[in-house]
Amino acid sequence: MIRPLLIAALAAFAAAPAAAETVAIVHARAHSIAAPVPVDDATILITDGRIVSLTAGGAVPPGARVIDAGNRPVTPALMSAATQIGLIEVAAASDTMDQSVGSGPLGAAFDVQYALNANSVLVQQARADGLVRAMSFPGGAATKPFAGQGALIRLVPGPSILDRPKAAMFVVIGGGSSAGAGGSRAAQWVLLRNALDEAKTYAAAPKGSAPRDQLLNRLDIQALAPVLTRAMPLAIATNRESDIRQAIRLAADYRIRVVIVGGAEAWRVAPELAAAAIPVVIDPESNLPYSFDELGARLDNPALLRKAGVTIAFSVAGGGLHLSYNAGLALREGAGIAVANGLPYAEALKAITLNPAAIWGIGDRFGTLTAGADADIVIWDGDPLEPSSAPAVLLVQGREVSLTTRQTELRDRYAPARAEDALPPGYR
Repeated sequence: MIRPLLIAALAAFAAAPAAAETVAIVHARAHSIAAPVPVDDATILITDGRIVSLTAGGAVPPGARVIDAGNRPVTPALMSAATQIGLIEVAAASDTMDQSVGSGPLGAAFDVQYALNANSVLVQQARADGLVRAMSFPGGAATKPFAGQGALIRLVPGPSILDRPKAAMFVVIGGGSSAGAGGSRAAQWVLLRNALDEAKTYAAAPKGSAPRDQLLNRLDIQALAPVLTRAMPLAIATNRESDIRQAIRLAADYRIRVVIVGGAEAWRVAPELAAAAIPVVIDPESNLPYSFDELGARLDNPALLRKAGVTIAFSVAGGGLHLSYNAGLALREGAGIAVANGLPYAEALKAITLNPAAIWGIGDRFGTLTAGADADIVIWDGDPLEPSSAPAVLLVQGREVSLTTRQTELRDRYAPARAEDALPPGYR
């Protein structure tokens, strides 16, 4: 009995901020994200897991632990605006896939927080790529068009990665998803509006009673209450211009917070999205259409949206593969592709740090190298938007975290010590 308690205590200690310790990162090329240009020869001071200051050539307090960045790039740790890390382990093994539910009574009430797996090797892989925060979102629920409730996760070592449950309500509109609503996206919009109306009516009904003839069950209706009070954003996964316009109308009619996820044709509606203050979580690698809803996909979509004043954040799907596998690497690669297609470099960094944090409600404490922010920081060995680069040092809550993964352990176990040892006999 003592051993499990000891392990749990050590895990909790590893995930907690370093009490009263001051850390100084010196000689950093620091991208604060709050400013469009980096600060050279910066000193970043950290105390109790939070950033105290970032100054050029700043002094180091006596007794501080010093980490020399060696003039390498330093950024906040990365955040993906939409992943399924912790919900999928092996796509070919159904018992490791918890992102969706295809039958039963749950729609809006489906909540992925209860399935998150902190021991997934994909968690350590993403963290070793500099990804520390993410929205882990549901893939689908039984009652359409709802997919369920997503959770914010923090990829810390320890028994839990859940940071904030019930962080967003997801629905899926268009594409192949309309079959679940009878075959038409028109039905999906009718059902979504009816669900919001039923939730309104339920909230206004006398306590202990419920309206008659409602389509949704009590669990689903109650799950929608935070959407109506603006405590929870409604994330609408859709790509076609006509559906994005419907989402803008929905946000205005019900006065709710809406986030577009996907948005392959969002560039066509950029001024309207900006005027409605609706952010877009976009795949910067989306170029070729996977469906007729994405015929307008183009690589400069992020640049066009940002130029119009739309807040953008990135999520790279890779056909669904990169929502869990290689999530950190793919995110950086996608941001680099966006830069190559017209998005300013500083805006690309924001799209994988501060912007997703702001969209999902944690921008006050994550995504910048400013005083008061969480000390989740990466020192890179090269340009962070270059796929061949990698984290040299990762700090989570001001503590250095191991970059060891199952992949590196296998490499170290089986890779030959010398290159010539890999050659078969007769070729050495």
